[in-house]
Formats: sequence, structure tokens, C-alpha cells
Amino acid sequence: MKPPTPNAKLIRGTMMGYRFFSALLLPGILLGLQAGVLFAAAREAALPTSRFEFAIIGDVPYNAQEEAKFPDLMAAIDRTNVVFVVHNGDFKSGSSPCTDALFAQRYKQFQTFKHPLIYIFGDNEWADCHRSGFDALERLAKLREIFTQEDTSLGRSPIPLTRQSANPQFGKFRENIRWRVGSVLFIGLNIPGSNNNFPTTLHTGASIGNLEEYTERNAATLTWMRQSFALANQDDSPSIMLFVQGNPFPFTPSDSSLNGFEEFVVALEEESLKFGKPVVLAHGDSHYFRVDKPLPRPDADGYRRPRLVNFTRVENFGSPDVHWVRGTFDPHDPALFSFKPELLP
Repeated sequence: MKPPTPNAKLIRGTMMGYRFFSALLLPGILLGLQAGVLFAAAREAALPTSRFEFAIIGDVPYNAQEEAKFPDLMAAIDRTNVVFVVHNGDFKSGSSPCTDALFAQRYKQFQTFKHPLIYIFGDNEWADCHRSGFDALERLAKLREIFTQEDTSLGRSPIPLTRQSANPQFGKFRENIRWRVGSVLFIGLNIPGSNNNFPTTLHTGASIGNLEEYTERNAATLTWMRQSFALANQDDSPSIMLFVQGNPFPFTPSDSSLNGFEEFVVALEEESLKFGKPVVLAHGDSHYFRVDKPLPRPDADGYRRPRLVNFTRVENFGSPDVHWVRGTFDPHDPALFSFKPELLP
């Protein structure tokens, strides 16, 4: 068994039939709330939360130059006390071959991170693999085989993850995950770029996407997201943060290039409004660091309603920029979450 991270007391997840008695680590605090919305024996422990930091990267490395810089990015993050790192998808370019050898190489590399590494599936690793002569669905199955072998994160100090596949009804969707740091709930979802693999006609006239795959995965993903919001409400979590690779904004009813994200954005807005406390969505895809408040979505006539102030979007850097984003949760900050760009030389 690998040694825990220095912040391991804060981090908790769920596996089937597995309980974490964190009260042994924090005497006097009663833990272990029954999650009625979860499959049978699953449990998640909620702890009072102190200030902590985490790292977000994604959309790198794409080429030889970025491959050479990536170890420096890893080393910079390893020198910090972040409690986890999220690679928010696209660990290769969209045109480079989706080979088993590259997948194995990146898996091995991710395992060398000092801190827990959570990997979110990106479109370049499966939905866009047709560009290099590979079958998208076969590559998605290979990603699941390689990167979701255990019910834990990657990295040298893995943490437990709750996987949607613990419920046999959603057995194939091992990439949809959930974990906690203290009482804060984090969610990872397979919602990639390229319009979420929804059938789309490109400006070149080419057609991409797969309606059958999209329909099944989208239903599973929305179920997992709604269950997670229900769990956060049940446990009185102070906030919730979601990670997806695809950029679902801007969304307008007439924007056909983003219609594969429509149901997700609508559900996310509804759940954020009901939750009423800070909600953050982190994504990559468009390679532009930003922190803003893009909800609510425009009405059909383009009219924008007042900002949904409890919702924040953060986007990570991406190729050609090999940098990272430092996320901070601070219970004394009214916004709870803040984000800072961390630039490599």
C-alpha cells in the first residue's frame, strides 16, 4: 500500500462496501453519512473543511516541444502542497495517432506525479481519433481499460474515487467519478469537446459524432451529475466543483456547433440554481485561461437574464501554453473558491 499524501486526512472517496472512519484522524468529529441516492452500500464521509489547494492542467502536451516542457510542469506542481492534480483531458493533439503505445506512455507518466492525479477523458484521446485512422468507440474502451483500472486516482499517492460503474446499470462508465476533500464534493464527467460526440456537420462538409454513443453516455452523465448535486444537498456540502474536458460555452439555442452540450448546460444551470451555494465548472478544450460567470444561458431571443452569481467557470491553459492553474478553497472566502495562473518560465 502506498503512503498517504501529507493532506490525506482531508481527502475521502467511496468504494463499494468500503467505509472510511475519519473520526480516528479527527477525534470528536462524527463522520459517515448515508448517501441514499447512491447505489446500495456506497458511503461518502464528510469532514469539516480547512483551506486547501489543488492544481488543474490540460490540453498538453501536444508536440515534441511541449513533451520536453511537461516534466518541468510536473516538477513545479510536485513542489507544492496541493491535495490533488486534475488533468482535464487532451493529453495529445487531435491529429496525432491514438496508439496503445502513447496511451501506455501517458499512463506511466501520470503515475509518476507526486500528488494524486485525476484524469478526465478528452476528445483528442477518443472522439477525434478518426482523424488519425482509429475507431473512436474502440479507443474509448481502451481508455477505460488503461486509465480506470482501480477505484483510485493515479499518481504516487492515490486517493479513493467513487465510480458510477459501481452501479451495474452504468457499469461501462468508469470514467464518471466523484471524490471529496473534507466536505467539498468534486465530480469528473466524460463530456468531451467536438460537440460532446453529438452528430455534427463541419464547415468542410464532413460529419462527425455518434448518436447512439452520445445518447447513452449523455444520459449516464446527467444522471451522475444530478445524483451528485442531490448528495451535496443531503450532506449540506458548502460547494461543488465539476470537471469536464469540452467547453460548453457560449451556448445559444441556435448554435448548432454546441448543441451536443445543450442538455448538460440546461441541467447544470437548473442544479446550480437549486443548490444556491458556490458551484464551479472547470473545463479545457479552447486553450484559453479564464475565470468568469457564463450562466444563465441566453434565452431563445438572445436576452440575457441576471448573472447566476453562485456559478463560476474556470478554463485551464492549453497548447502551446504549458502552465497550470492553482485552485484554492478557503472557508473564510465568501466565494469559497479562487483561481490563480501559475506560469512556467
